Amino acid sequence: MAQNSPGFASDCQFWLQKLSVWEQASTLETQQDTCLHLSQFQEFLRQLYEALKEMDSDTIMERFPTIGQLLAKICCNPFMLAYDESQKFLMWCLCCLIKKEPQNSGESERNFWVRGLLCRILSAFRFEVKEVDLFTQALGYEPVDYCPGLLKNMVLSLVSELRENHLNGFNTQSRMAPERVASLSRICIPLVTLPDFKPVVEALLTYHGHEPQEVLWPEFFEAVNEACLLKKIILPISSVISLWLRHLPSLEKATLHLFEKLISSDRNGLRKMEHSIRDSLLPQAACHPAIFRTVDEMFRCALLETDGAPEVLAALQVFTWCFVEALEKGNKQPKFTLKTYFPYASPSLTTVLSQYPKAIPQGHRLQPLLYLAKLLREALEDQIHGSREGPFESWFLLAHFGGWADLAAEQLLSSEAELPAALLWILAFYYSPQDGSQQREQTMMARTDEITREIIGFLDQTLYRWDRLCIEGPGSRQLATELLQELRAQV
Repeated sequence: MAQNSPGFASDCQFWLQKLSVWEQASTLETQQDTCLHLSQFQEFLRQLYEALKEMDSDTIMERFPTIGQLLAKICCNPFMLAYDESQKFLMWCLCCLIKKEPQNSGESERNFWVRGLLCRILSAFRFEVKEVDLFTQALGYEPVDYCPGLLKNMVLSLVSELRENHLNGFNTQSRMAPERVASLSRICIPLVTLPDFKPVVEALLTYHGHEPQEVLWPEFFEAVNEACLLKKIILPISSVISLWLRHLPSLEKATLHLFEKLISSDRNGLRKMEHSIRDSLLPQAACHPAIFRTVDEMFRCALLETDGAPEVLAALQVFTWCFVEALEKGNKQPKFTLKTYFPYASPSLTTVLSQYPKAIPQGHRLQPLLYLAKLLREALEDQIHGSREGPFESWFLLAHFGGWADLAAEQLLSSEAELPAALLWILAFYYSPQDGSQQREQTMMARTDEITREIIGFLDQTLYRWDRLCIEGPGSRQLATELLQELRAQV
């Protein structure tokens, strides 16, 4: 927010009124209203600091005479002080009010007042009230031990109650009321990044009542998802899956967040790409078909919108590799068939492609490639015009398992004997799926700048895969490395 924005003064007045209402009535309704506005208020604090840091303290007090009252009220609100990063922005704003070289008693008093507020923030959660001291001593606690112990017991109690709710099913006498669960999710919004509250966050995410509609607040899901994306909280994969299944916008945001990271990185840096994909937890979560279908649909849209950009293709293939590994690791006896994950593709084609090339001995890869070409041709010949079983579906499936196209190219590059044209057909279909049969025959390994870039990508992926599979081939590796360097110098 710019410091001269017409709405800035009105925003300050709005929040000043809000804070006045919140401090006058400490009811459940006001606490819930506070929690719902916390993320919006934190953004206001950030923008306030951006405006104040450009001015000296005298200018600030002249332009915003109520700024001191506003900041003082924030310092008195424990919900504001507990929220992630709010203390930081608040302290920065207060520091802007300090006069470095006070010229009169008024400026010195202002500095003293600001320092007092800063001390109050830093000691906001220290319990030194006389009554509390006497009470804790009577119970045999030291004051420094009482509050952490109280917090721990409260968290354990809430977690136990939520789990009993899950285990007891329809036994309503032991179940937490849906209204209380909803209220708890609202109150937890500013607390999701606090380590002590992590068990409550996990218990809420895995809570399953029998209500027809979701009882947890969307803002709770959004806060947890944001904290996960920024690595401010680390949750077990089961909790993350539950989050994304219960709140589709969070899954979509997590996928878009990954896309932004992948597209902004080096297009040929596949190892960095793999690290980012694994770190996102999306491949592991995609073992659940509903999550896989959502992520896969977003990849589909990205490919269509970018006209099959190499960066998106590479991201899809690395994601599929990580997904297949997670599927094999987590499901020794898979619960879902491949048809569940790829419902619009030919089942026989899906089965062949899913048998990743790494499982085929190096000297026996020609026959599977010829069989794959046969299945692809049959799928294209049997297509129904205008249906989802068209050429794009077969190509989209092949794009997931792009290692087969790389394998066909490897066979053509490494063999001295004349190889069947079916290998060229696979490559032509992979790089030009929109072409008709006759046009595809004319397109096969035609030299253009775009094809050169595709070859660069292929060589980089080949070297990457050889490293993963521990394939030696020093002669071929050196040739591929030299060719990669030569081609990169040309574009």
